[in-house]
Amino acid sequence: MDEIAHTAARLVVEDGLDWGAAKRRALRELGLPARTALPDNDHVEDAVREYIALFCADTQPAELRALRRLALEWMERMAEFRPHLGGAVWRGTATRASDIYIQLFCDDCKSAEIALINHHVDYDPSTVTGFHGEDVEALSLGVMSRELGAIIGLHLLVYDLDDLRGALKPDARGRSPRGDTAAVRRLLSEENGNHDESLAPVR
Repeated sequence: MDEIAHTAARLVVEDGLDWGAAKRRALRELGLPARTALPDNDHVEDAVREYIALFCADTQPAELRALRRLALEWMERMAEFRPHLGGAVWRGTATRASDIYIQLFCDDCKSAEIALINHHVDYDPSTVTGFHGEDVEALSLGVMSRELGAIIGLHLLVYDLDDLRGALKPDARGRSPRGDTAAVRRLLSEENGNHDESLAPVR
């Protein structure tokens, strides 16, 4: 189980895979049967943090801050849709290979898409699995990070407004799985360049 988690962690950090895809590819890389029991996400997250501390300590904190600043820029741009940041950028495990995931909570689920169209923003629509296992519309685009000098994948996941309350329920470790604009601003204001602080789990 540890070997799977650490292989998955490398794929998450180096290739930007989400945890589910990383665990499945780890099985293939290790030559294990497809039905092999997989480590849970907390186990993988611990392995990701360990991998970053060992191999990316000099670069990851600055990359994380750049991604959080880029996320905040888009959260402010989409403020009317109650944006919440999730994924690795919120958890503090993101690198330049990571995508940004922002959940929007809308009275009208088409309103966010209309806003992008009105602002002449090109995006690719798709359907993904939401945090309750339901189908959720994703509006995906590539956005330029001037700090990183790279195009970063940005995914706007469109939820109904009624989903907001359940979205803030703490995870198994008592942490919020996502944060609003004010929470992201606090993270950025608290960061002082200390690598260990940048890797601390979000509370």
